[in-house]
Amino acid sequence: MSSGRGKALAVLAAEIHDCRRCPRLVEWREACAADPPRRFRGEDYWARPLDGFGDRDARVAIVGLAPAAHGANRTGRMFTGDRSGEWLYAALNRAGFANRAESVRRGDGLRLSDAYVTAVVRCAPPANKPTTEERDNCIPYLERELELLDRCRVIVALGSFAWDGALRAARSLGAEVPRPKPRFGHGAEADLGRWLLLGCFHPSQQNTFTGKLTVPMIDAAFARARELADARPV
Repeated sequence: MSSGRGKALAVLAAEIHDCRRCPRLVEWREACAADPPRRFRGEDYWARPLDGFGDRDARVAIVGLAPAAHGANRTGRMFTGDRSGEWLYAALNRAGFANRAESVRRGDGLRLSDAYVTAVVRCAPPANKPTTEERDNCIPYLERELELLDRCRVIVALGSFAWDGALRAARSLGAEVPRPKPRFGHGAEADLGRWLLLGCFHPSQQNTFTGKLTVPMIDAAFARARELADARPV
């Protein structure tokens, strides 16, 4: 099954890379690549939508908001090449989900074990704020990834946008989302049947520079994710 899962994820990735459903996002991601900051001048930007990255047998899926304009939109891998990614992959490494703490670019040797990193929206949005229509255009990709990751039992939502997107995707896949809708918070949990949804503040500079998210907090979130995955049979 693992081989078939890998092929299906590769087919989905190719479809995602070719997506041009959202004109505003297409224009923005390509404009960022055409006129990058001085520190990235001369680099060959990915400037396309991004698929998820990680272990196709993962029991833990990590969902973010969207690629950063000069992070993943540049490097071609989720949460790679920016400060948020530095925090995320360092935490995954400490938790035993990643073989190294750095994520620099595609093909840099980083491997994830039992974890898969993805996002609700696949193109870098202006001001990191996708529209409702852009979110809805992208949600089916998240749904299909979660469906293919059939060993996944825990979804870690990085921020409220990812929390809401994960709930929407899970509901579309037949999960019984509790009512009233579970509220996001750091450490919040929601039982969706097949999955346990776990909230974690997004490792953005806005959160890490202000102390809203600390190293012990993100480490506790991923320790809890592993504990929950171990407790839920595959």
